[in-house]
Amino acid sequence: MQAESDNSSVTNLLDLNRKGMEDEFVRMGEKPFRASQLLKWIHQHGVSDFDAMTNLSKTLRNRLKESAEIRLPEVVFERKSNDGTRKWLLQLNGGNKVETVYIPESGRGTLCVSSQIGCALDCSFCSTAQQGFNRNLTVSEIIGQVWLAQRMLDENEAVTNIVMMGMGEPLLNFNNVVTAMDLMMDDYGYGLSKRRVTLSTAGVVPALDRLRSVSEVGLAVSLHAPDDHLRDQLVPINRKYPIRELLDACKRYISCIRRGKVTFEYVMLDGVNDSPAQARSLCKLLENVPSKVNLIPFNPFPGAPYRCSPPSVIRRFSQIVQNAGFITTTRKTRGDDIDAACGQLVGRVADRTHRAERRLVVG
Repeated sequence: MQAESDNSSVTNLLDLNRKGMEDEFVRMGEKPFRASQLLKWIHQHGVSDFDAMTNLSKTLRNRLKESAEIRLPEVVFERKSNDGTRKWLLQLNGGNKVETVYIPESGRGTLCVSSQIGCALDCSFCSTAQQGFNRNLTVSEIIGQVWLAQRMLDENEAVTNIVMMGMGEPLLNFNNVVTAMDLMMDDYGYGLSKRRVTLSTAGVVPALDRLRSVSEVGLAVSLHAPDDHLRDQLVPINRKYPIRELLDACKRYISCIRRGKVTFEYVMLDGVNDSPAQARSLCKLLENVPSKVNLIPFNPFPGAPYRCSPPSVIRRFSQIVQNAGFITTTRKTRGDDIDAACGQLVGRVADRTHRAERRLVVG
């Protein structure tokens, strides 16, 4: 791995997708096909030492050492849950840290990737949101999570699916997230099909329409309420982009995707959004949207104002939605013993918003 450099003229090659890499080689006076060779070395073989890239000439390797680097986030620690879930805390520039989670299941392994340090949104049921916000992650910091996970997993483990569902709102870091997803799906990168890469959003409508023009990754939407009044409280961005606008954008997004469906995520909060009437309202709301519903038992965190709905309530809610004809799953809580479950990622955030301080004053 190349040492971190203070020289701004040095390019971190992890920031480049195939087009960016080709442009870099053209700038160097080299043939564009070198980009594919370098991508394979970096992302498929996990090589970060230019001298080990044996199908590149020694002259080119020396030039790369002078003008480029392969600089990754630093792993501070790794924790492994009793259920096999892994969580890594990664050190970034500026003293900030983010978390990445790997969830093994039968026949698949899902990596939850962060896109921001903290989160610019303020969803009331999410621990990440309580930490405030510092900045967007660079492409290298996003794809670096995938690079590191691939190298730290055991031989019988692999990343088969990626969800942009870690810390942050991916659509508020649009360009870097799209570039990183390009690398995830590139045949010379990680080679994942578009069906195995999913972006989860709270509903940034203009960016969702923009995404439709450049990508066909899977779409998951953090809905969590069947009406605007409640969603305004749980997911404050709803005040700017209410549910009807969001659903219209979802329909536009999947209109060009064959057999496309939106996954609507719905966190189960005791006495807040889990009644039979609210389940029926959810079904009515989604009746014209090709969709499936993922119910998420709430994962508590210190100071949380909510409790998880009882299992019997979740089962009743699920049955109502299923009976209405929707594919409905209840997410199995994974990694909660290491705070790696959905909504529990916090990292270490130098909060530029002072959100946590304001909450203390109000409290």
